[in-house]
Amino acid sequence: MVVLVIIGVLAALIVPNVLDRADDARTTAAKTDVNNLMQALKLYRLDNQRYPTSEQGLAALLTKPSTAPVPPNWRPYLEKLPTDPWGRPYQYLSPGVHGEVDVLSLGADGQPGGEGNNADIGSWQP
Repeated sequence: MVVLVIIGVLAALIVPNVLDRADDARTTAAKTDVNNLMQALKLYRLDNQRYPTSEQGLAALLTKPSTAPVPPNWRPYLEKLPTDPWGRPYQYLSPGVHGEVDVLSLGADGQPGGEGNNADIGSWQP
């Protein structure tokens, strides 16, 4: 009986710390993906003198857009588009709300705004 109580106390102390680590890892992964997407977008702009439009989206980093403005010096910028750690596609806005373009994940809840794990993770954040 004492052993079960000890195991219960240890589980109560350890489990919350382990769960927080998983959420921290997802947030870090999203920040890394957003940074990588922004780097690919900057290369796109360097080659083509502009960012893809919102309609062309992040897919313009994988396949040459056929809608205007068609990029004159396009090349593949990514092998595949990542999904955010919660399994949803990253959002892309051109022009952006916070910068020339914005790349973001809507966080764990998939809704704009939020706090903690539900907060948006975007290219404008440090």
